Amino acid sequence: MARTNYHPSAALAVLTGLNFFNYVDRSVLFAVQPLVQKEFPRSDTDFGFLTTAFFFCYMVTAPFIGVLADRTQRKTIMVLGAVVWSVATLLTAITYDFRTLLIRHTIVGIGEATFVTVAPSFIADLFPESKRARVLGIFYLCIGFGTAVGYVLGGAISHKHGWRAPFYIAAAPGFVLAAVLSFLPEPPRGLQDTLKETPQRTTITGLFRNGAFWTATLGMAMVTFALGGLQVWMPTFLSRVRHVRLDHANLVFGAITAFNAVAGALMGGWMGDRMLNRNRGAYYVLSAVSLLIALPFMTLAITTGGGMMYPAIFLAEFLLFLNTAPLNAAVVNSVGAHVRATAIAVNLFTIHLLGDAFSPTLIGYISDRSSLQIGFMAAVVAVLLASIILFYGRRYAPAINLAAEAAGGTAT
Repeated sequence: MARTNYHPSAALAVLTGLNFFNYVDRSVLFAVQPLVQKEFPRSDTDFGFLTTAFFFCYMVTAPFIGVLADRTQRKTIMVLGAVVWSVATLLTAITYDFRTLLIRHTIVGIGEATFVTVAPSFIADLFPESKRARVLGIFYLCIGFGTAVGYVLGGAISHKHGWRAPFYIAAAPGFVLAAVLSFLPEPPRGLQDTLKETPQRTTITGLFRNGAFWTATLGMAMVTFALGGLQVWMPTFLSRVRHVRLDHANLVFGAITAFNAVAGALMGGWMGDRMLNRNRGAYYVLSAVSLLIALPFMTLAITTGGGMMYPAIFLAEFLLFLNTAPLNAAVVNSVGAHVRATAIAVNLFTIHLLGDAFSPTLIGYISDRSSLQIGFMAAVVAVLLASIILFYGRRYAPAINLAAEAAGGTAT
């Protein structure tokens, strides 16, 4: 392995911290959404559109940032993104109408896209290909863990101090970590890569013929559709349909999500890297199988109350989070270093366009006309499609050269 002075563990810790508060800031709104809906009376469709608008700006921003990040210093871009989303989160506390809330939420999306588009390519240059599922498992555990803490933070503080108070607390850490990030050195692109550079892996035009990239991306899009819709509406579902007190619903669902996000992401990363020694399509196969097993538990969680509901939510969510690290590692390894930020931007654009940009609005639309239970069945269908796509995608996975990695060589 190549020796560097770039302190990869320190960089990973700072970037993971920022990613954690990225998701905390985003999900606080979900936790307090019923309280906001009382103050700003709008339909479920309108409140679902808050997330659609967020992801629309997120998607549109990502491709521009990706191209820029492949041509300039990535650290500066990430610092600016963290500051933008932290400022927008802080301003939510002084929002007094739905239109302003909508604008503020879209600005959070712009700032977060600026960070999330760039960070994985930065991390990939610090760790070898065969360890990236484990490393990205740490970075991406924040998807669920940060979301869970946002639920708990929003639910607990808003119960005593009103829905605006959590946003003051959630905004502050982003500024501190952005300042720390500004002092970290930036690694050279491709420092840890050993896979051969082919036109499909190293050019933007080749990206659109890259089967490994597109099957991982489309599978991830379907998972994102499911998780995005469920995370936005689950506290409301527990409160409205199952008649659980809102602060208790946020606490229980937040605790389940926190555990599953950490355990699922770390276990999925460890399992994926171990399986990679025997099967080059391991990242795809592990994800496909975990999603297939999740389907009956998802259905049970949506349709059953009483003592079976929370165990079913727990198992379904754990299996969904199990694929987080392998799928992100599959995307990162599917392309070369010099187009990696652009590829991640295309990945983000696609997974949100086909995923959680519209699933909360669609579920809200179905809910307005029938029920949240029926709306949630769209997530079950999406997970089934993801499993099918990823089983097919295993044939395109690149073969990692473990011997070249151990020798510390780079691609030629």
